[in-house]
Amino acid sequence: MLEMRKEIFADERDDNLNVVGKGVQRQDMPGHVTARTRFFDDHAFDGLLHLKLVRSPHHHARIRSIDVSAAERAPGVKRVLRGADVPVNKNTLLSLINFGKDDEPTLAVDKVRYKGEPVVAILADSEAEALAARKLVRVEYDLLPTVFDVEEALKPGAPVVNETYPGNYFEYHQRFDHQKLRFGDVEAAFARADHVIEHRYQMSPIEHAPTETNGTIAAPDQNGRYLVHSCAQGLFFSLDTTAKIVNVPSNQLHFVGGTVGGGFGGKVDSLTEPLTVLGAMLTGRPVRYVLDREEEMLYGSPRGAERIYVKDGLMRDGRIVARYIRSYFDAGAYTRLSSYAAIKCTAHVPGPYSIPNVASDIYVAYTNRCPSTAMRGFGVTAVDFALECQMDRLAEAANMDPVEFRILNAYRDGDMKPHRRVAKNTALVECVQVAAEKANWPISEQARRASSLTGGGGERAQIPATPLDERGQIGRPDTRNGPATQTLPAGTTRIPLSKQPVFEGARDGKPAPVQVPRYEAPPRQNPPPYDPAIAPPSLQPAYQPAASAPPLPIPPAAPAQPQHGAVRFSSVFGTRRR
Repeated sequence: MLEMRKEIFADERDDNLNVVGKGVQRQDMPGHVTARTRFFDDHAFDGLLHLKLVRSPHHHARIRSIDVSAAERAPGVKRVLRGADVPVNKNTLLSLINFGKDDEPTLAVDKVRYKGEPVVAILADSEAEALAARKLVRVEYDLLPTVFDVEEALKPGAPVVNETYPGNYFEYHQRFDHQKLRFGDVEAAFARADHVIEHRYQMSPIEHAPTETNGTIAAPDQNGRYLVHSCAQGLFFSLDTTAKIVNVPSNQLHFVGGTVGGGFGGKVDSLTEPLTVLGAMLTGRPVRYVLDREEEMLYGSPRGAERIYVKDGLMRDGRIVARYIRSYFDAGAYTRLSSYAAIKCTAHVPGPYSIPNVASDIYVAYTNRCPSTAMRGFGVTAVDFALECQMDRLAEAANMDPVEFRILNAYRDGDMKPHRRVAKNTALVECVQVAAEKANWPISEQARRASSLTGGGGERAQIPATPLDERGQIGRPDTRNGPATQTLPAGTTRIPLSKQPVFEGARDGKPAPVQVPRYEAPPRQNPPPYDPAIAPPSLQPAYQPAASAPPLPIPPAAPAQPQHGAVRFSSVFGTRRR
């Protein structure tokens, strides 16, 4: 029975709920328990063809030749598809919202970039005939160097995995090599902290392992349309992706779905829909393409591996005064949704804790692994795990109870977040208190009396000063020619991408700043590898602004940049989802 704590935030939450906390039967439950629910694979068609793929046995190789002649003559084979048969043989999911470049072929043409990449598709009368014909395809490869570690991939001279992004990193807004967050003077805060603690956290790829594997059935319909039964989690994403790849108007495709036999994020990439529809278009017959369990486990997109470095400045009384996070998302060979994950990660830094000085650098790196995708809060789940492990280590360093340590550092209503947004409806304090109560974990009377509604705001609501470089930019310390000569004044609001920054008016008697800081475009070089014996470049000793720095001229407005879909996904950029 769900316990509703109505006394908590009673003034902010409407507890007249008609579903949450009540025994309401799900609409789809009777069909599931009586086996009457129809999944995509429960639709029968006369003359159904079966599609199977020839996949690369190599992690990285150039394709010298492809011989499908024997497969084309094999019993039951009706069509063999190669890259040249795909109308638009390059795509990435988020290009639908203008975010990122098309970088992944449906069928490989010149080279393969991960083991299991599709090369040839076989359509035959039966699944057994398709599997037999698959063995007759001859592909000759020239092996190429591989890279499997995210930091190795970003080093100069690393093998180029994805030529669309030759630096092996995703380019944000066609200019930036990573997602960056700067709030306050992290370097100075580390210098005055009583303890500085840094640890590395490594997450492994995880396969979703749905009971129902990825699959699609497509059949010719009337008036030149095609009926598509899909188990996609994002049906309209799959519809538009397929329409783009097969080069038809989206109204020619009738997608039917909504019933998913397990997804968890692993069915958003349209792994089967485009080739299935293309097969139906080229043969005029219904086509079924379903991943078997081995394919699902090996080549279905996993949760991406993530490497996270967390460095904290801690005072003896338990207050965290600085946090720096450097994280690497392993996208695998192609982008898919990793670029979005890095934005979510940046939006979540530094976790649910009020820290006056925060910085982060979040990279998306390409490696010769299977492309990764969404899984259950991806972009936040891993960094949350790392941050909570770090919080336990910080509590030990401060000689504090880990529960009370979290209560001390938790957000209160009115606190300023590093993204220059005021925290509202915070509840970590109360959640920790209830967890301690349920676990019979003893905490002090002071911790029991703490509230998310009190103690916030005031100085904690101010936007701190942030160091600038000699060009008036929030630049990269490793590329500066000298120490910081200026400081982004306290009270400066966020700096929207592709726009001139917006400043608040006078605050605390200080005039509104007149300088216009800009983000610095990254140099065309990769970041240095991590060395635990050496502090990260952005955490070198603090740069002190000169006492009498000459005023900088207001830079000319930058030319308009393409508006990418990133702003639709994150509160970092201050826009609502559309």
